[in-house]
Amino acid sequence: MFIDITSPQELGLLIRATRKHQKIRMDDVAGSAGVGPVFVREVERGKETVQLGRVMQILAELGIELKADVPDEVMPALALLRRTGVKPLTRRKPARKDASAKREADVALGEEEAK
Repeated sequence: MFIDITSPQELGLLIRATRKHQKIRMDDVAGSAGVGPVFVREVERGKETVQLGRVMQILAELGIELKADVPDEVMPALALLRRTGVKPLTRRKPARKDASAKREADVALGEEEAK
């Protein structure tokens, strides 16, 4: 059966109902999905800022397939991206302390020169 999911709360309810119907304890589904029980509880309660990959692990463990209903005109763009891929994300390097100290010194020096 297909149902519309329009919010994290609705997805959480679906996950909880499925888990309860299958008579699986929260800590058991968490362990088999490779996530913590607190995470499962947060997802079931509709927390909006959870990691999608970990939610997908819970869905897979419960046998829930996530599908998207997309307009037909999107399919050529999707096919192109599947063929060519996308540029991977690069991690930002944290600012070095000595570099920020140098900037602060430059700003202070500029203020002194302005006086």
